[in-house]
Amino acid sequence: MDEQNRNLLLATALSFVVILVWFILFPPPEPQQQEDAATAQESQVTTPVATPAVSQPTSPETAANIESVDQNSDAIRVEIDTPRVSGSISTLGGRIDSLKLKDYRESLNVEAETVTLLSPVGEPQAYYSLSGWAPGQGMASENVPGPNTVWELASDGKLTVDTPVSMTWDNGAGMVFTKTISVDDEYMFTVSLAVSNASESTVTMAPYGVIARHGEPQDLKNFFILHEGVIGMADGELSEIDYSDMPDFNFDAREGALAEVMQVQEDGWIGFTDHYWMSVLVPSPGTPFKAVAKFDPQREIYQTEVVLSTAQVAPGQSISTDIQIFAGAKEWEAIRNYERGGINGFLDAIDWGWFFFLTKPIFAVLHYLNAWIGNMGWAIIALTLLIKALLFPLAYKSYVSMAKMKELQPEMEKIKERAGEDREKLQKEMVALYKKEKVNPASGCLPILLQIPIFFSLYKVIFVTLELRHAPWLGPFTDLSAPDPTSIINLFGLFSNAAPDPNSIMGLIFIGILPICLGVSMWLQQKLNPAPTDPTQAMIFAWLPWVFMFMLGSFASGLVVYWIANNVITFSQQYIIMRSQGFTPDVFGNIRSSFKRGDAQGDKK
Repeated sequence: MDEQNRNLLLATALSFVVILVWFILFPPPEPQQQEDAATAQESQVTTPVATPAVSQPTSPETAANIESVDQNSDAIRVEIDTPRVSGSISTLGGRIDSLKLKDYRESLNVEAETVTLLSPVGEPQAYYSLSGWAPGQGMASENVPGPNTVWELASDGKLTVDTPVSMTWDNGAGMVFTKTISVDDEYMFTVSLAVSNASESTVTMAPYGVIARHGEPQDLKNFFILHEGVIGMADGELSEIDYSDMPDFNFDAREGALAEVMQVQEDGWIGFTDHYWMSVLVPSPGTPFKAVAKFDPQREIYQTEVVLSTAQVAPGQSISTDIQIFAGAKEWEAIRNYERGGINGFLDAIDWGWFFFLTKPIFAVLHYLNAWIGNMGWAIIALTLLIKALLFPLAYKSYVSMAKMKELQPEMEKIKERAGEDREKLQKEMVALYKKEKVNPASGCLPILLQIPIFFSLYKVIFVTLELRHAPWLGPFTDLSAPDPTSIINLFGLFSNAAPDPNSIMGLIFIGILPICLGVSMWLQQKLNPAPTDPTQAMIFAWLPWVFMFMLGSFASGLVVYWIANNVITFSQQYIIMRSQGFTPDVFGNIRSSFKRGDAQGDKK
């Protein structure tokens, strides 16, 4: 077998093996959690939380059963209405606990419900945020507003971008607490917590924020390429904890719960991330705080919280602090703008994966191409052209070397005849020939090898980023983040009936038009060169395109579009460059010979 075919075989086989290893054998390593380094000052604070089983022992009021107290007739709701979200705030605990994302629907059906992000206790999959003050040393818990405190509205109207909502609570002991909630035109809420002390003694307390959710999300993907669960940033260090890992937390006596604690000195945030949505608590930049992830095994309640440093409020003094709450879609542009506004590392809330140094710039380019072209499918093809243009110098050198290898075939055959069984002599003369003709036989592998991390990075981008969700291309391809919706069953999109589930046996067999085009493009690319003379190697070459075709049938259609475009461009580049070097690939001749060889093998049988 000539060196060119050997290199191509090795590179193709390596690509196949690496893809299988990536998706089956090597999930990402578990994140290392930071050690608990709680300070003496913070240890004096008991944090009220959303459920008694998670919190440390508190007064009966604080530890009351929220599932029953949520029906308190004194609590009222304040409407939320902005260009991006709708919902309501409950005066019970001052919770943000009802939120829908106006720009996103559960499915492509125009009558589908808008995506619900937050929902109150009492509804399935309760998911909400609350905030307040935790009592410090020597202060009774009933003197601070807890998660079940009913606040009094101090302002009328609904919460909009231009009109914040204020509520107050008087503890009857000389202290008045004020909570003011505002929201921007995207997904960021700001909760301003203030307290004025008209009593005759100094009091200590710590502001806190909590995000709690009851049970795992129903649409949990449980796919190792995507992180879902707790996500946090502590002074530049990203922390990720899967929902499945939270029941394995150690019991923390100071927290009175199964918990993981991180101490943040300057900048950080913590919350929950799902596939496309997230809710995150963000203290003001430069503010030290304690970030906690908790789990209540009895009620299956997952919780994250931030506890700011204990503050002393002297008689006649007032203090205030802000906690931001991001609750919305993980849109790249919006999150990037928040990061530029001072939230350190916020863009890492999107799961960029191991190849973040590739996925981040790849998506940025894809984003701008989509904004310019107005269609994500054509943007993927344009991105493929750019990637191939960047790799063209290497590809040119590789294809020139492959063309020269073709020219050297007669001389290489003579060397093999002279060397006979003397492998050492054969290798020595081959090396001398390569050196004389300035040919590198390994250069043919490099373009294919470079495609492996790019392929993985683009797959990650297409799978995890919101911008590909429900992104149309043309015809039946209305969601590039989903598998090809066409099949022979619906005449490849001509009929409206659905194709088989791509994860079923029927879906594996009756694949769509895109995987078929992928297999054909790989097969044609092979035909730029004659098949190997070795029957086993020739058989492997013959089967590889069709193996990839069926293997990628259940992949996101946007990724298959990329691979088809890549194959077509690679075929064109290689054909033109090889012709420029005086060697014209006999594509049709190689196709005819492959069928003749198949017929001949059939006759022999």
